[in-house]
Amino acid sequence: MPIVIVLFLLASSLAWGQSFEERSIHTGNIGLNVTNVGTLGRPNIRNSPDGAPSMEYPINSGIEHLFEAGLWIGAQVNGELRVSTSAVDAASGYSTGRAGFEFTALGPVSELSSLPNNEFFSGSAISHQDLVVRTTDSNVFVPGSGIPINSHEFPLGAVVKQSAYAWNYSFADFFVIVDYEITNSSKENWDSVYVGFWSDMVVRNVNVTRDGGAAFFSKGGAGILPDETSFYVFQVSGDDLAYTQSYGAARILGVEWGNEFFHPANRQRFIDLGMEPPRVNYNFWEYNSTTGLTVYPATDNAKYAVLKKSMGNAIPDYENRLKLASNKIQLISIGPIPSISPGQSAHFVMALVCAKQLPDPNATTTTDTETARAQLMKHLDWAKRTYIGEDINENGRLDPGEDLNQDNKLDKYILPEPPLMPSTRIVPGNNEVRIYWADNSLSSIDPISKERDFEGFKLYRSNLGSDLSGTGNELQLIAQWDSLGNAVGFNNGFEEIKLKEPVVIDSQEYHFMYQIKGLLNGWQYRFVLTAFDQGDDNLGLDPLESSFTANAFQVVAGTGLASAIDDTWTVGVYPNPYRGAAAWDGENSKTRKLYFTNLTAHCTINIYTTSGEPVAQIEHQAQDYRGSDIRWFQDFAGDGSTRVFSGGEHAWDLLSSSGQSIAQGMYLFAVKDHSTGRVYKGTFAVIK
Repeated sequence: MPIVIVLFLLASSLAWGQSFEERSIHTGNIGLNVTNVGTLGRPNIRNSPDGAPSMEYPINSGIEHLFEAGLWIGAQVNGELRVSTSAVDAASGYSTGRAGFEFTALGPVSELSSLPNNEFFSGSAISHQDLVVRTTDSNVFVPGSGIPINSHEFPLGAVVKQSAYAWNYSFADFFVIVDYEITNSSKENWDSVYVGFWSDMVVRNVNVTRDGGAAFFSKGGAGILPDETSFYVFQVSGDDLAYTQSYGAARILGVEWGNEFFHPANRQRFIDLGMEPPRVNYNFWEYNSTTGLTVYPATDNAKYAVLKKSMGNAIPDYENRLKLASNKIQLISIGPIPSISPGQSAHFVMALVCAKQLPDPNATTTTDTETARAQLMKHLDWAKRTYIGEDINENGRLDPGEDLNQDNKLDKYILPEPPLMPSTRIVPGNNEVRIYWADNSLSSIDPISKERDFEGFKLYRSNLGSDLSGTGNELQLIAQWDSLGNAVGFNNGFEEIKLKEPVVIDSQEYHFMYQIKGLLNGWQYRFVLTAFDQGDDNLGLDPLESSFTANAFQVVAGTGLASAIDDTWTVGVYPNPYRGAAAWDGENSKTRKLYFTNLTAHCTINIYTTSGEPVAQIEHQAQDYRGSDIRWFQDFAGDGSTRVFSGGEHAWDLLSSSGQSIAQGMYLFAVKDHSTGRVYKGTFAVIK
């Protein structure tokens, strides 16, 4: 049998070399590990729980749901069966050249985000965090190593682009959608194609349990859901059972093949075309076993057989036996795709979903009941809704009434969205801040309901000094305004904040303003302004808020710009005297600061000892000032683009131009205004 190797792929992967890389989904409430060799999860999580998550939910809880997973592809090629797998039963998971781990990396893990303020923002991103890897099974040797991939003499010649999508919305932060774009890059046709998702899902709390080895994995049960496309796992027993109470699940969302949507819901379409209809198969076996309900498929023929058929269907009381505690490997597959020709691609799309196992007061012998699975069913439904988008009837075609955004194409990955983030301008002043924002949120139209469902605004503020304690992101709601005449919110209206006439600042028009007085100059406050909607009773949604992270500002109140056109101009320093360490300072000499105040738009500050020796020189450009010239703001003020100053103040770190701490004593300063040439001179004291 000839070995099919696509030369350009082999050359590119050899050039890149084989370098294992992994990165984690973390944007929402689920943490999933992704590697550039096509595996998901972190099989060593039991022995190393302090590292990256495997498939953790809720995030930072220690409750893991997956140890490793990967793609299986089976097809007939010239009448012979070939199966390529990216993961199989192996205690320590992926290892270079290990049998069954037959895909090699075509590059590193790349990250994209649809969030505008994210460092990985891209207009082509699908979700709040996309992790994308490209792999191929075409190599029979690990690129760059000369190591043969064990038992992988006959590759399919597949190239796979694996994209994992996750969101941080509260109604969508419990699943990850994985899209496998599978391309036949060989010169031969693939016939009777089946694609599957192999997984070792086990629910355990790795922070609590003391079980190790086989005892750790042998406490799991599994179930098949009546939707024909999903299975789930749960914990039956174990020393951590009270600390877990969780489900992990996998759902096949469908296969996009040519112009067709290959899914059991679209079965009749394929019958009408004279093709074998789509079928989802389930197989479970005891880890790496040769006996039991079903056995580990060790050969390509055996692997193709389990991709093609649910072997447990002939076993009496099969589904009840699945719920007994043991270490079950899972394989869910779909097919047969009639053919994938050279150069043709198909998208195989999966959802990995987690949910709390709800208490069932009527259960007597098991924790796994229909009541216990209620949240899981809702979460699975949200994953499906997200993927199918406008394709409400799941037929793969844009039908009348489905084009929600009127772009004349069938769009997937559509979620209800909160209102647009308010366009906001922060203007600090002397012991105050004024927050201006536009009315852009009011015109927001939800992509699902097509309704203008804007309800109101919320304003949050951090506590004084929380930046130093590490709790700067903990915000308190300090004001809320919402629409009159409904059952949502306070019904207090917008009269308090609506301007009689819009205010224009730097060509942007603002329609609302809220003033906060009594702030302490020189201290940093975090403000967040959000817009929220009315929610959706039909979808079971509470009101949705716009992003907290994209509209957050680090604000320092202080004096505004001064004028030096006459002799009344003065410049101050505070605290004066500076006593050892101000209350707002960090813990070391590099994170101290005092302020020069009442500065002009462009001036130079020179600091001297009383004997006239130069100590430091500071250039103040109010328009560009973000505090980035001193360590304090680097350590405690987050992203410089969100820092807002009053314009008339500039912080100094009490370090000389050479970076040395200054001694206690009296100091002279001179401030020269560049627009008039005037110079103001003064003194301040440092006491240690």
